[in-house]
Amino acid sequence: MVSADALHDLQQKQIEQNIDRAAPVNPLAPDEGRRVTLEEYWDKWYENPYPDIDVSYEWNNGILEAKFLANAPQLDLGFWFLALLHQYVKAHDNAKLINMETGFVLTMEDAAEPSGIRKAVRKPDIGIILNSNPVSWGRVDQRSFAGVCDAVVEFLSDSTQVEVVRDTEEKKLDYALAGVQEYYILDPTGEHMHFYRLTPAGQYDEIQPDAGDVIRSQLLPGFQFRLPHLYQLPELEELALDEVYRGFVLLKYQAAVAAAAAESTARQHAEQQAAAEAAARQLAEERLQAMAAELARLRRQSP
Repeated sequence: MVSADALHDLQQKQIEQNIDRAAPVNPLAPDEGRRVTLEEYWDKWYENPYPDIDVSYEWNNGILEAKFLANAPQLDLGFWFLALLHQYVKAHDNAKLINMETGFVLTMEDAAEPSGIRKAVRKPDIGIILNSNPVSWGRVDQRSFAGVCDAVVEFLSDSTQVEVVRDTEEKKLDYALAGVQEYYILDPTGEHMHFYRLTPAGQYDEIQPDAGDVIRSQLLPGFQFRLPHLYQLPELEELALDEVYRGFVLLKYQAAVAAAAAESTARQHAEQQAAAEAAARQLAEERLQAMAAELARLRRQSP
């Protein structure tokens, strides 16, 4: 919540710095649209500049763009997908993940710019960095990624049409120009749910599901998921028993389930064998008793 005093201070600061007052101030993102240099962005705007406002800014060719919070269904889907990626990375150990507002620089060719180059700093909801990426990630002093993420996942921002266009068109174009190999847009409504793969021509093609409604990544061998699950959000324990996820979800749990099943089968087999042996012994005893009774009868009949 933004206090009245804090909003007044922000508005005064904008007036002092000659910001255009024709546009209304968004109290949740008072610096949206502010023009700053890249150096100023890293120094002041990369991390939250106001202790009493929870806002995060990306930088797009000199302009601050607020990254607004997702709603509850978007967060539920995003966290579910993040958990799935964590399981994959843990199982395969071939990539690292960034999130929590970690940014990276996109450098793109743009003939409209005097230099022919346009830059942006994006903070993907999830960034995937392969171990083979030429820029390493993982040091304790890293607060931004100096390279280009190999794949990016964004939780759709749909508070306004501007945000929808930013995720589905502007970022899609920029991520492709910067060489991000796969771009996923998560939208629990399904209207803007997309999964893209970069072609050799440098453009995104939609990743088509197979006959089983399964999306498969080429960048991350073995990473795959069923489209209906993006709406159902099953628990990991349920996914672990689905053949689509058996290669990476809860491997220890799968082993425990398999061991328990094998133990149960062995116990059932032992019980069946014991029952069969008991039945055989009972049958043998009954036959011996019958034979003894017949022998006794024959002896009684003998002269």
